[in-house]
Amino acid sequence: MSEGSFVHVLTLRLDPAWRRTGADEREADLAAFSRAAADAAQRVTTHTYSMVGLRADAQLLLWRLGATPEDLEETAGLLLRSGVGRWCTPAHSLLGLLRPSVYVQRASEQEQAMLAGERSRYLIVYPFVKSADWYLTPRAERQKIMAEHIRVGRAYPQVRQCLAYSFGLDDQEFIVTYETDDLRAFQDLVMALRETEARRATVRDVPILTGIHRPLEETLRLLG
Repeated sequence: MSEGSFVHVLTLRLDPAWRRTGADEREADLAAFSRAAADAAQRVTTHTYSMVGLRADAQLLLWRLGATPEDLEETAGLLLRSGVGRWCTPAHSLLGLLRPSVYVQRASEQEQAMLAGERSRYLIVYPFVKSADWYLTPRAERQKIMAEHIRVGRAYPQVRQCLAYSFGLDDQEFIVTYETDDLRAFQDLVMALRETEARRATVRDVPILTGIHRPLEETLRLLG
């Protein structure tokens, strides 16, 4: 799946009372959730990330790619009613659609993160909103500003990006996803982008959700 696919970022907050249940019950809950995830994988591509201890409001991040919103909806429902999922509450939910950038004629491999190859160690994802003035600026001027933004990004090849469009689908305008094995390089990139002209158009780019990529079973074990 690529262009035309729907992106869904879902973070889950675990009820701490689950950790105080019996060991056998917890084992059964983890197994049930894993089975549900395997069933969901027939319809939706899901990459799992641990946020245990990294945020106070969520422990599990699921970056999901589906052909239709119904696929994402129904598989999310399956997870939330299965095993440890019954003890989880969605903390963040972002919905978007993959489509070509209006500022790039042909996306590079660096700009197609999450769609091919192996996953990097770290994922950073956040909702993004630009100002109304940005969209009322002449197209040629916006293209010039974005050319600088893109040039800075490509100077950090160890950081890959995936952009989903949320216009009319969710509260944000974009879902910005980065993956990298080097968080220091990512921070250097963010600091460099702060000094570009495009930054003036930013209205909102929080919350920033950072996760560590692990196989699902390993991630679930970290829950307790």
